[in-house]
Amino acid sequence: MSRNSIILHCAILAAGIVAPLLFPGLVFQFAMLWIMILFALTWDVLGGQMGYNSLGNILFFGFGMYICAITQIGMFYNVAEYTAAFGAIKVDFTDQQYYVGLALGLVLAAVACALVAALLSWVLFGLRGPYFAIGTLGAALAAAELTGAWNYVGGGGGISMPVFPGEPGVRSLFFYSLCMAASIACYFFLRWLYGTRFGLALNAIRDDEDKAEAMGLHTNRYKMVAWSISAFFLGIVGGLFGNMTGFIEPMEVAYPTLTFGIFMVAMTLLGGKGTLWGPVIGATLFHVVKEVTWTYLLGWQYVALGLLIIVNVVYFQQGIMGWMQERWPQRFGLVVDSEGAVASRENAP
Repeated sequence: MSRNSIILHCAILAAGIVAPLLFPGLVFQFAMLWIMILFALTWDVLGGQMGYNSLGNILFFGFGMYICAITQIGMFYNVAEYTAAFGAIKVDFTDQQYYVGLALGLVLAAVACALVAALLSWVLFGLRGPYFAIGTLGAALAAAELTGAWNYVGGGGGISMPVFPGEPGVRSLFFYSLCMAASIACYFFLRWLYGTRFGLALNAIRDDEDKAEAMGLHTNRYKMVAWSISAFFLGIVGGLFGNMTGFIEPMEVAYPTLTFGIFMVAMTLLGGKGTLWGPVIGATLFHVVKEVTWTYLLGWQYVALGLLIIVNVVYFQQGIMGWMQERWPQRFGLVVDSEGAVASRENAP
């Protein structure tokens, strides 16, 4: 890691620590920014690095949310009685019960989501191109419908999460810190992963999967592991988001395919897929635009975001990082063979 890179990372870390202290009224929005960054980073593992565009990654976000909730409640109360009706049982979580339940819930959410991704990969990675995207979208929609019909977890009525044992200000900073830690851990893990043979294998699958397999690469194994890594981090942030909102239900909170599910793709395309910093930049810009339009263009916010996506897809397909790499390749360690390019033009008919 170069000196400039270290300075940049330290500056971002310092900004992340100071921001909620300087702007205490925007702590939830800052926490959502870290969640959006994690969304984009995890989607890019498949869509950018491996070339498999998924529309159903939100499945693991919602599944992790419910696994975490069931664990937190089920350790100390009967889940069916807890979700049956308000007032059916008296609920009183102690401080220790809350923190132990949350910690174990996040761990189980991450592991369970990774296992579900591994199981689904045996079916869905038999599809390619738009069929894979549609297949993952169908899996996410099916999960939302099945959860809405499962009375054990409250069905369509949802679940009220355990109450945080502390002041509202402390609660906001607590979950902000966890969201920030999860996103930073995801970033540095992927930064390391893309520098290994595993990262080269993902790029080989993206460039030509048939040739990669013919050369002895176990493509199905790499695809399964890559999707499981994405699901692992999405399960963690799903559990955190469920506790942040305090209430979860299938359609709008746990499996919001039309919002968060689309945002994942849009943010990565905006920043530049297939790059490490692209999802981070795209998520930051997209989240800022979203918050501004939600505040000052209420009622037109989806129109504004839709126009942003259209302009990005039609006129700016390489994304911000792709444009910057084309404009200043030397700054990104890219070598341009200008002499070879001149020779090619001279030999052209």
